[in-house]
Amino acid sequence: MADAARMAGDYQIIDNYLCIRMPEEVDHHRSDEICKNADHYILESQVGNVVFDFEDTHFMDSSGIGILIGRYKLISCFGGKVFVLHAGRQIRRMLQLAGLDRIVEIME
Repeated sequence: MADAARMAGDYQIIDNYLCIRMPEEVDHHRSDEICKNADHYILESQVGNVVFDFEDTHFMDSSGIGILIGRYKLISCFGGKVFVLHAGRQIRRMLQLAGLDRIVEIME
């Protein structure tokens, strides 16, 4: 596994957490790349939890929901959890409408 210094800036491993800084726009064009990279780090690093940081995100379509559900399915196989940080009002509402607040911890 690559150490944090060699990892892409949007993906960092801190302790047992893979932290992913989400882009300004999360759409189907970006979702494949995010899923592929996240899965790689989860499997190679054997992290226990995944944190998605939406601080810079201003737009997210349904592919963002798919990103979270897919990573939840993967990490929960290992007993891990998925966390969402800094979700703005619109993104938080979308996550709640999709029912993700039942499987993902949405934090302030």
